[in-house]
Amino acid sequence: MNHPMIPIVSIAGRVMLATIFVMSAVGNKVPNFEGVAGYMASVGVPAPHVMLAGAILFLIVGGATVAAGYYARFGAGLLLVFLVLATYYFHDFWNLEGQEAQMQMIQFMKNLSMAGAMIFVIANGSGAGSLDGSGTADEAAEEKAEF
Repeated sequence: MNHPMIPIVSIAGRVMLATIFVMSAVGNKVPNFEGVAGYMASVGVPAPHVMLAGAILFLIVGGATVAAGYYARFGAGLLLVFLVLATYYFHDFWNLEGQEAQMQMIQFMKNLSMAGAMIFVIANGSGAGSLDGSGTADEAAEEKAEF
């Protein structure tokens, strides 16, 4: 089906998906670099300044590529790596009790959901309206015919 709204909806979905990552980097991590690095050190992240710089790079590049649909599979891979590491270090609800365990389980589940979205982008491409054309209806039909 080649409905004219599909590219618009696909672009909107990619932008909404990527916004949390880019805003996390430019709205929190960059302006509060030393504070965030200190917090990372306090939870046992090795080389927190280096890891934070890498996280910022992964968040901005990954978010931008997913939003634009340009090398979106690569960008989704970067964001997936970020999510796995962030979830492991910061949302270990199984080591906590009470209200804090409940709050961290919510954050864990949020990250799990976003990781699933990244796996979906890796598997299916960026969809219609993307700059690289990956995941278009024509490409999906070709892959289906080959399968």
